[in-house]
Amino acid sequence: MANQEGHRRFGNIRKRESGRYQARYPGPDGRMRSAPQTFARKPEAEKYLSLVEAQMMRGEWIDPERGKIRLRDYAERWIAERPNLRPRTVHLYRWTLGRHITPHLGDMPLNRIDTPMVREWRSRLLAEGVSVTMAAKAYRLLRAVLMTAVKEDELIRVNPCRVVGADQEKPAERPVLTVPQIFELAERMPERFRALILVTTFGCLRWGEAVALQRCDVDLSAGTVRVRQAFVEHRGTGLILGPPKSRAGARTVALPKAALPLLKQHMGSHVGEASEAFVFTGESGRNLWRGNFNKLVKWPEAVAAIGAAGLHFHDLRHTGNTLASRAPGASLRDIMARMGHDSPRAALIYQHANREADQGIADAIDKAVKAARRKPSKRKVKRVAEGDGPAAEAS
Repeated sequence: MANQEGHRRFGNIRKRESGRYQARYPGPDGRMRSAPQTFARKPEAEKYLSLVEAQMMRGEWIDPERGKIRLRDYAERWIAERPNLRPRTVHLYRWTLGRHITPHLGDMPLNRIDTPMVREWRSRLLAEGVSVTMAAKAYRLLRAVLMTAVKEDELIRVNPCRVVGADQEKPAERPVLTVPQIFELAERMPERFRALILVTTFGCLRWGEAVALQRCDVDLSAGTVRVRQAFVEHRGTGLILGPPKSRAGARTVALPKAALPLLKQHMGSHVGEASEAFVFTGESGRNLWRGNFNKLVKWPEAVAAIGAAGLHFHDLRHTGNTLASRAPGASLRDIMARMGHDSPRAALIYQHANREADQGIADAIDKAVKAARRKPSKRKVKRVAEGDGPAAEAS
């Protein structure tokens, strides 16, 4: 039906005392709503109403009132309602939220956050000295929160986290120990922690997996350890024993024979006879805390002594993963199973690194071949010296 002259078919526009234009329109429930902002020109307000009308016709319109919840409140609820999050992950999300996200964006309504605002927030983090890695983690958390607001709760129409490259991090290349360095590091540990170094490295174990091993998980005759649980450190609660990090984390790992004598000695000297006795504990028999371990074993001094200053304990797993990926005939699935990963992404990184190393070897051989071909043979040099070569004929 045609509108009366001077009247819009959908919504209305009025000029405010400030000279700006306000757009209002009826929602599906018949209640009038105002645009979240006023417009400098009337055509801009008309365009806004046209877009709203089109969204309603396509069933894509979202009531702006729903998106007025503050990011701070919605993100905290998002973390609390995530299923199957490990306690350490919950702690990490809350720390990241409180440290890097809510101080800047926490009081903003969800429907007021746009891509330029997100870009400015990330730039501010980097300007304040936050590392690229940490900024990427914060960005990914914010993106995940807002994606739920879009797809599940339908509070906003689009996710404003669309900054190209903001989710990528480039951590520094971690060191890889040689086999002699692994055994030298074990020798520099207090006697009760030497086997921990070998089992963690050659078994490709995470810290929480290694310190959660129990006597029943070690099969010395088969030379294997079974990973079925892991410790997680949680402030205010203590050590929490739970399942491994992922479904693939539950696995049985074979150890090299060279590591078994030390492990056998450790099992006889430092592990209780009960099947549930933990394999690696402190002097008092209590479970180990990651935060106390470096001081307990004088870790900085030990790694510096073997020529690996700055080595982290987690780099032992990195070393083990690298050694595993170099094994002849090791497939991508084999490496994934040993590492305890559901996704092939991490295993592919190790395989890619080894392909690069192999190509480097091939390039070095190629240079040696070319250099050898450039050198004249001794026989040819001798003939030239005696006057039998081309130079002598020319004379």
